[in-house]
Amino acid sequence: MFEKLEISRMAHALASHAMTRQGAIAQNVANADTPGYRAVDTASFADSYSDQGSFAARATRPGHFGATALPVGFAVTPRPAAGSASPNGNSVSLEAEMMQAAQVRQQYDMALGIAKSVAGVLRTSLGRR
Repeated sequence: MFEKLEISRMAHALASHAMTRQGAIAQNVANADTPGYRAVDTASFADSYSDQGSFAARATRPGHFGATALPVGFAVTPRPAAGSASPNGNSVSLEAEMMQAAQVRQQYDMALGIAKSVAGVLRTSLGRR
């Protein structure tokens, strides 16, 4: 039942994106002192999700024209250098990573809040609390 609701699918995709991005941030922090390491990141959720065409026409019953599924994972790519690299060639800024980690936390919390709201609406529609 949850899989068929677009808002539920979007919340799941948002949470998956946040987890992937948090992993990339953790990788960057772990390699903050590695010579020559280039920071990695994912594309923004809006760009990643809109590339899937999720708001285009979709199948509503078997035999209807093709629907696209959400991506299972999001691509992690090297991040363009925002500033100059350190003398050893490393492009990780711990301050920037901390800021991004806070943004990812907000993104994940929003996805969780949406999922809880959808569950509440479904429970209410079924006459349960």
